[in-house]
Amino acid sequence: MKRLLALLLALLVHLMTLAFLVLGAWTILAHADSLLAWLLGGLCLAIGWVLRPRLARLPADAETLEHDSAPELYAVAERVADRVGVTRPRKIAIRDLAAETGYDRVGLARTPVLVVGLPLWLALPPRQRVTLLASAYARVPTGEELIVGGALDTLEAWRDALMEAGPLRVREEAHTTITAASLGVADQPGTAYEVAGFFGRLLGRVLGAPVLLMRYALSRLARAGEPRTRERRQALTRRVASAAEQAELEELRSGGYLAPMQAAALRGENAASIRQAALARSRLTADGVLAAAPHCDLLGTRASERIDDELQTYYARAIRGFGLIS
Repeated sequence: MKRLLALLLALLVHLMTLAFLVLGAWTILAHADSLLAWLLGGLCLAIGWVLRPRLARLPADAETLEHDSAPELYAVAERVADRVGVTRPRKIAIRDLAAETGYDRVGLARTPVLVVGLPLWLALPPRQRVTLLASAYARVPTGEELIVGGALDTLEAWRDALMEAGPLRVREEAHTTITAASLGVADQPGTAYEVAGFFGRLLGRVLGAPVLLMRYALSRLARAGEPRTRERRQALTRRVASAAEQAELEELRSGGYLAPMQAAALRGENAASIRQAALARSRLTADGVLAAAPHCDLLGTRASERIDDELQTYYARAIRGFGLIS
């Protein structure tokens, strides 16, 4: 029931955005010879544009790899995607200083793109690399989650516009400077600007109350569905990796892998030596030392080494900035 209510409320929010666009277009087309109609219609179109659902985009620091330059990386990404049951990524991008690996459909064409964070990728043995890819694929939102998430973003934009607006900081600073320079002579409290600003903020809070109420209700309904979303993601990941492997990856993600790599980078070690040290740490277990780094049928040791060869240039560039990661 809560799932249905959340979806209906989210659709209502998106219909409100669509209504602004339709109203703006109708106002202009129906009264094309009226300046007022153009002003009001343009305002409605602007509001609808600001509140529109945002398409996913690549991070600004992501660099897309061509298939020919990283065929082994593309191959393992496709194998894991097939096993998890999601669309194969058409593009793979890398980020030098971001640890997270993510998968999303970007742009108007909804192109599936896998974004690999190099710091964590460099530290993982083959088996954990597969677990990382599987967990990234499992986090791709369903259509219902996209609708609800987009509605929450729209309501957040409404809240910022109606409730968070305040006096212009530049004007306040200028007023303070002038008052100080004039020894208080130019201090005129209660100007028309300040009065208009007060009433504007008051109106914003009155109009923003229903928005806050709707945002609160939708947030509560969305949180009620979080356990189901978490179970769905874990079930998808378990098609590739066990629960123990997922827990091991989460423990590593918490930050234990980063400090030794940063220290090695500061000592001037290259990517190959940093990679070998990371693999040596992965062979340490409670029962002793493994003969080789953990691997699996989707990514063997040799294939993982070929991926490292493909990414050597990017590793070397990323290592120079490892000290910036906190």
